[in-house]
Amino acid sequence: MGIARKWVFPIIWMVVFAVIAAALVKVAFFPDAAEAESPAFPTGQIVEPQVPAMLGTIRNDVVLDGTVSADAAVPIKATYAGEVTKVLVAVGQQMAPDTKVLTIKSETPNPDGSVSTRIRTVTAGASGVLSAFPVLVGQLVSVGEDLGQVAPPTFSVTAALSPELQYRLINKPTEAEVQVTGGPAPFICTGLTITTPLAGAGSGGDGESGGTGGSTTTVRCAVPAEVTVFAGLTAKVTIAGGMAENVLTVPLTAVEGAAQTGVVYLVLPDGSTEQRPVTLGLNDGVSVQVTEGLSEGEMVLQFVPGAPAGDPNMPGKPVDGGVVIMEGMAR
Repeated sequence: MGIARKWVFPIIWMVVFAVIAAALVKVAFFPDAAEAESPAFPTGQIVEPQVPAMLGTIRNDVVLDGTVSADAAVPIKATYAGEVTKVLVAVGQQMAPDTKVLTIKSETPNPDGSVSTRIRTVTAGASGVLSAFPVLVGQLVSVGEDLGQVAPPTFSVTAALSPELQYRLINKPTEAEVQVTGGPAPFICTGLTITTPLAGAGSGGDGESGGTGGSTTTVRCAVPAEVTVFAGLTAKVTIAGGMAENVLTVPLTAVEGAAQTGVVYLVLPDGSTEQRPVTLGLNDGVSVQVTEGLSEGEMVLQFVPGAPAGDPNMPGKPVDGGVVIMEGMAR
């Protein structure tokens, strides 16, 4: 035992330390031959992601944030000129189109110099509640003058439509599905209109403020009479802009342009790419229909080269509505 402690153990420790020292020298001064000859340059390779043109279904639903509002009051117009002789209604009264509101005495000169006097009656011309009627007996009125206002019992849903979404509603839908927050089940809102103020509107005739740079396109549709709503409620407005089934589709991120025409980057057999003009159909904010320029299975770059990170076609940015159903894929 004394010999082992004096000679054997020290020799073993010396061998272990020698092996460790040799390994350190090998790592420090003699790297493996398989190691990169120029470590200053990366050896990895960046591959642009590619996607195939494939058959799918594009459902072009545009979803907007809307508001319920009472329809604008209808003015009661003076249809005759003359003096008011009698007021027949009061503010708050329920009106029908043929409700008589006042009488006007008009005087017409005759050829012989005499004057003919006639008493004429003015009617409301609209249904609703008389919300304003400041006319007094003895007041002189002229043809076309506003005599009062009738607030109709009807409501509409309005929403702002951004310019780029107008491309998705080229077919001019006439109705929308509306879900009122805290209200009844979704219902169909009819008579849908899409309007943009014309150049010069509201300029006062001088034509100096007729630019449309600040104009807002508005979507409006009528709430059915049987649906109970209140002014000021918020709502989701879903406008069906069309659906295309079993059509060729690619992601919007793969196309320069999102409506009517565009360009994709086709991947060639040798791995290089070329620009390919394409004709576009419906898009749902995620994918777009390709009607001409590509065949099923052809590979294109998933992202347009050089597209900025803030581009609306880039993933990660929310889109208004839209459902894409790809065949063979979960919805």
